[in-house]
Amino acid sequence: MPLLREPLLAAARSPRLRRVAEKSRLARPVVDRFVAGNSEADALRVTRKLLDDDLLVSLDFLGEDTTSLEQAQHTVQAYQSLLAELARAGMADRAEVSVKLSAIGQSLPGDGEKIALDGARQICEAAAAAGTTVTLDMEEHTTTDSTLGILAELRVDFPWVGAVLQAYLKRTEGDCRDLATAGSRVRLCKGAYAEPESVAYQGEAVDDSYRRCMDVLLGGAGYPMLATHDPAMITAARTFAGKHNRAADTFEFQMLYGVRPDEQRAIVAGGNRMRVYVPYGDEWYGYFMRRLAERPANLAFFLRSLASKK
Repeated sequence: MPLLREPLLAAARSPRLRRVAEKSRLARPVVDRFVAGNSEADALRVTRKLLDDDLLVSLDFLGEDTTSLEQAQHTVQAYQSLLAELARAGMADRAEVSVKLSAIGQSLPGDGEKIALDGARQICEAAAAAGTTVTLDMEEHTTTDSTLGILAELRVDFPWVGAVLQAYLKRTEGDCRDLATAGSRVRLCKGAYAEPESVAYQGEAVDDSYRRCMDVLLGGAGYPMLATHDPAMITAARTFAGKHNRAADTFEFQMLYGVRPDEQRAIVAGGNRMRVYVPYGDEWYGYFMRRLAERPANLAFFLRSLASKK
């Protein structure tokens, strides 16, 4: 299965394969397992259902690598609308949003970083008005410094803005130490992009790094958000939480929508917090392919679903 990772990530970047997938009537029912739907109404419907099961939610309006200012502004407006609706529906206290800075202009030429900062600030203002929080997703390693710089600027006015750190990067243990401070929300994930060995661990070394980073975050003064579907990592997290005398409400687990839903509910039943990452919108193709690359066992589910169609 590890051999499938590179081809799947390459497929995620292929405009031709994207067009084929988006036109396929067979793909959509499978995608619906991992994506709430195309519309804001779909996102709100799924959020309500998850909250009714005592799960927390982080919503992602899909899109990345924005190529125009108009696209970036559209994404900011989509988040502003979503946050207002979460507040109106009484769900904002348990549902936040996750934002990719590349979706709001980070990679635009010239003033891209400033455009992304301004857009993120508008989203944070909407989140503050709604009574919830924002987490900045992390992307390829070339954007890490820019993303952490924007995070630092946002935290001056919005100290609750969450960071995401990727355990496969060799720098991440140090970043965890820097960010494991009082009031700091940090999501730790393994990482979903193809990165060179010069900057990223490979194979089992990623798991070792994830454990070290968990230990740092759970031993710090911040609020760790442990994004993993791996039973061994969940067990290790509980061990580290006990080691550092962590109460159950001082950290949370996170999983993707559609992945191990029974385990999500079991974690809540066991007394821990669980947040589900819920993507929605038309730009689902790249997200979906990276989910397959992260966990290639999902590919078997995808192929079985296609084979069962008449």
